[in-house]
Amino acid sequence: MTATAQAADLIDGRVPLENIRPYALQMGQTTWDDPFKTIIPKIHQGPSVLYSPGAWFEAGDAWVFTKEEDIRAVFMDTEHFSSKGISPYSSLVGGNWGVTPVESDPPAHRGFRNVLTPLFTPQRVAELDTKMRGYVRGFIAEFSHKGEAEIMADLAARFPIAVFLELFGLPMDEVDQFMAWEFDLLHNANMTTMGDAVRAVKQRLGVEMEARRRNPGNDFISHIVHAKNNGQPLSDDDAFGLCFNLYLGGLDTVTTNIGWQLRHLANDLPLQRQLRANPSLIPEAVEEMLRAYATVAMFRTCTSPVEVGGIPIKVGEKVIVSTSIGNNDPAAFDNPMEVRLGRQQRHLGFGTGIHSCVGARLARRELVITLEEFLAAIPEFRIAPGAKILTHLGGVMQQDCLPLQW
Repeated sequence: MTATAQAADLIDGRVPLENIRPYALQMGQTTWDDPFKTIIPKIHQGPSVLYSPGAWFEAGDAWVFTKEEDIRAVFMDTEHFSSKGISPYSSLVGGNWGVTPVESDPPAHRGFRNVLTPLFTPQRVAELDTKMRGYVRGFIAEFSHKGEAEIMADLAARFPIAVFLELFGLPMDEVDQFMAWEFDLLHNANMTTMGDAVRAVKQRLGVEMEARRRNPGNDFISHIVHAKNNGQPLSDDDAFGLCFNLYLGGLDTVTTNIGWQLRHLANDLPLQRQLRANPSLIPEAVEEMLRAYATVAMFRTCTSPVEVGGIPIKVGEKVIVSTSIGNNDPAAFDNPMEVRLGRQQRHLGFGTGIHSCVGARLARRELVITLEEFLAAIPEFRIAPGAKILTHLGGVMQQDCLPLQW
């Protein structure tokens, strides 16, 4: 029996058979096109709900909703949908930990979230401003005189990892190693390679966690290993899950958005010139590009029967919630492919509901600083002629390279 035929049996006529189709942004797939200009608009030309065989890590079927309101509804609904097990990392190494609090449900979620909240207060983020600006300036200084750079490797990946190492109190000479692990965790569909990266990160962070238990400092690891959840010390698994979450979340969102935002400005010279002439508009531009180039998708598992977008969802079925699709819904955003200052509409760039990104304040600041310093140091830039840019699809849509010239 074909996958489509099997899926037809499972959906019990809840959607027409033509709605059974592959998930176009599936993990492990790549494209030479700009998916925001080709794949996503094509998704929105089709039905508002799809049933996709093997949509998530090639291991399970999933419903895919394309309307922003339906995607937002699933994000918000913790009564009928669970976030547990949304990543394969722990299971790949035989662990019992989760990427916490991303993979935790109420009521446990609140306690874990409360452990992390003090790390991202406005004051704490402001205290990092000078160091973050120094890192960006240093990386840009390495290539500004050359008239060209491969932005993903030279800046977009290195800067967030430098911030991560700073926050975790780790040596700055480990940038390249953590960058390699990040790629294998987020963009490599080979489960063996991904598992090797999980083991390496777990071993490296485990050494530091044990050291900070004995000799705490003013860093994120020390805060977590000595934190209490509802008055009780964290278990080793919970503490590692929180550290692992900050490692992943602190890198992928910022790295990929630096790339997409600089790519957009390279193609949108009027906006690039506008921001150069009026840098005070940069925070607004960053917010609008976070909408237009949202990159994260994850799934939820239905825990009790519920209807979404008029479709009954059964217990155990999975739903993919894609910020990329939701933020580019033409029913929610007029001409969504246009980056337009002044929209001031809420968006799903950092998720929504209880699982909205706990580090969003820091991520936004990193993105604003990057554009401020890049536009101040680099003359008018464009994508290098003849450049071919490969984009990895899946949980985080990230470009393989971004060659710019000026």
